[in-house]
Amino acid sequence: MKKTEVERSDIVATLVQALKPLDSIHAVWEGGAASFNRVDEWSDIDLYVVCDDEHVEDTFVIMEQTLGTISEIELKFRLPEPTWHGHSQAFWRLKNASPFLFLDIAVMKKSSQDKFLQYHIHGRPLVHFDKIGIVKDDPIDRADYFQRIKARLDTLKTNFELFQVLVLKELNRGNDIEALSYYLSYTYRPLVELLRIKHCPWHHRFFTTYIYYEMPSEIVSRLHHLYFIANAEALRKCREEAAMWFWETVKGIDYEQMRRKIFESEE
Repeated sequence: MKKTEVERSDIVATLVQALKPLDSIHAVWEGGAASFNRVDEWSDIDLYVVCDDEHVEDTFVIMEQTLGTISEIELKFRLPEPTWHGHSQAFWRLKNASPFLFLDIAVMKKSSQDKFLQYHIHGRPLVHFDKIGIVKDDPIDRADYFQRIKARLDTLKTNFELFQVLVLKELNRGNDIEALSYYLSYTYRPLVELLRIKHCPWHHRFFTTYIYYEMPSEIVSRLHHLYFIANAEALRKCREEAAMWFWETVKGIDYEQMRRKIFESEE
């Protein structure tokens, strides 16, 4: 008889026990919150599985059959391929588990080059098994990364200056929903990325993910104010405030300090 409530440890252990004996499976590890030691009751399960190139579909079949031994599968979604990251990925929600415990599993071919193992960016993986020593930090060319961030800053500055009128024209037209959408895309999002470049450059592409853990509390509080907007009048004021903050931050960027954060930081 199946348990009425399946825990995180049950789900992970069951999958690991099914996959580890298979010759075609080489490694399984957890990423996401587990990589940053932040797992709580709201965390989903981010798993990475490395298999022989020709066994990707077999691996998905085995995992789904295995999950079915501990719970009915309530929902499933497989990303259409090719995926943006080049790996095969699927999501499952189990009927007998908390909905927060949905599974996000990427199956990677052994031959694939990028396995999200840059520890500075993706955190240190929680390894369940690694038969061939594949799970190790993939070194980042820090000089190249620094130059790419500098180039990204130039792009942010140009696009910010160019696209603010998209917010303003829809406010002027009384199209408040469109104005808010443009504000979030062309004002708020680049502001957050700029602040992340300044404070935590390794995660500048993460948008709001982890900002409560990685950004100064006063910055988060101010961003909170600029996100939760009551009406069109407040939106116009918040856009002005965000724009002032953006250009003040641009002027205050210290490239030498940023270079030190990149070159001297530990994982």
